[in-house]
Amino acid sequence: MDVRLVDLLKVLELEPLEVNLFRGESRDIGSPQVFGGQVLGQALVAAYKTLEEGRGDCHSLHAYFLRRGDFNAPIVYQVDRSRDGHSFSTRNVTAIQHGQQIFTLAASFQVAEEGLEHAATIPEVPPPEALAPYLAEADERILTLPDPVRRFLAHSRPFEFRPVQPMRFVDPQPSAPVKQVWFKAVDRVPSDDLQLHRCLLAYVSDYNLLDAALRPHGVPFMRLQLASIDHAMWFHRPCRVDDWLLYAVDSPSASGSRGFSRGSIYTRDGVLIASTAQEGLMRVRS
Repeated sequence: MDVRLVDLLKVLELEPLEVNLFRGESRDIGSPQVFGGQVLGQALVAAYKTLEEGRGDCHSLHAYFLRRGDFNAPIVYQVDRSRDGHSFSTRNVTAIQHGQQIFTLAASFQVAEEGLEHAATIPEVPPPEALAPYLAEADERILTLPDPVRRFLAHSRPFEFRPVQPMRFVDPQPSAPVKQVWFKAVDRVPSDDLQLHRCLLAYVSDYNLLDAALRPHGVPFMRLQLASIDHAMWFHRPCRVDDWLLYAVDSPSASGSRGFSRGSIYTRDGVLIASTAQEGLMRVRS
């Protein structure tokens, strides 16, 4: 198995410290702080660890990023078992580092049941085989950027991304606030566990969202201060993250140095499996 995926699975293996208390390690992906998707995925893992067998799967989560995470120190996750009802369970997770809250998550779980169904249709885009993967390390324009920015963009990730729209970090041109990108894990996940795949999907859902809000403005990446403020996610149907998935993102608004984006995630045969929404800081440096 690819070492990048092996390492990500290790990051999602939290250490139990006490009842409802877990510890996770972090990875430096070149950003100034812990990657938001990592904290999101670990917090969902912590919530799942307090759920009794047969209590269902996560159908929605809502999170706030409160402070920058330090990837040189462990993160402690404290879970509050807020409710276990007949069909639904609720967990509230607080991530703590250096004695301060850095992140909070509320997640709801539902026992599987049948009901009415409908879903949006997948946008018409080229299939992943018709698109080239974006490899920042092979993009000569990235070499002109300052070292911290270059290190973040060129970091080798455990997911492969094949964007429909061109990636332009150095000389972006104003365009529609829309982004579509195919993605999948770089190797086969050695488990059919639905919970694990949802935690991995939560991890990767933090990529690509804020980009759509930046597209109308054509501001170079190195002039921006970017950070996730909050993140919401709804899981509609099961999926595997090692099969191709399409992330279709649009941004209806940006104001007050904040950009708002919403996303839909589809399987390659057009099944809507998850929806996301995020507001992020997108401050232009003078």
